[in-house]
Amino acid sequence: MSKQQQQLRVAVVVGSTREGRFAPVVTQWIKGHLDQRDDMGVDVVDLGETPLPTVFPAFGQPPAPGTGEALAAVSPRLAAADAFVFVTPEYNHSFPASLKNAIDWHNEQWHAKPVGFVSYGGISGGLRAVEQLRLVMAELHATTLRNTVSLQHAWGLFDEEHTMKDPECDAAAKAMLDQLAWWAQALRDARAVRPYAA
Repeated sequence: MSKQQQQLRVAVVVGSTREGRFAPVVTQWIKGHLDQRDDMGVDVVDLGETPLPTVFPAFGQPPAPGTGEALAAVSPRLAAADAFVFVTPEYNHSFPASLKNAIDWHNEQWHAKPVGFVSYGGISGGLRAVEQLRLVMAELHATTLRNTVSLQHAWGLFDEEHTMKDPECDAAAKAMLDQLAWWAQALRDARAVRPYAA
């Protein structure tokens, strides 16, 4: 088996689609941490670049024309992932509608896989968004990591070249990804022995 096949596949899901969003800066930073690891390969699923429909079909009915093409840009990548990192801001004490929409379009893609969180915002650092995401992902049979990366007043944490200025944030990112790797490997091995049944 090649090194690439052995790597854990991590999908970084960028939740914000707002114009002028800060998400690309945060995403590039956490992607940099992932790129430094030999045990993980990264796929950035940017919902701003791969928008999904907001109108769902009635239960038991096929999706509207064109929906399949939109989902094809996202669904196979989520299915292939061994683990996820959600990059999310906090909007009105919660997470963006675009992220909830992407979550709701999928189901088994999340099953028995770990989710880590990188949140950002003002004084709360996006933690209220993460707390709500934990409830949602539990319903979808995902395992969320206890430790998160929370960037308080995120706009002041990066220099003009978008380099992180706070070494404690870098340490938090490494710790979270170490935990994500443990869970991703354990759950991948478990799914290989016994497929998960929701």
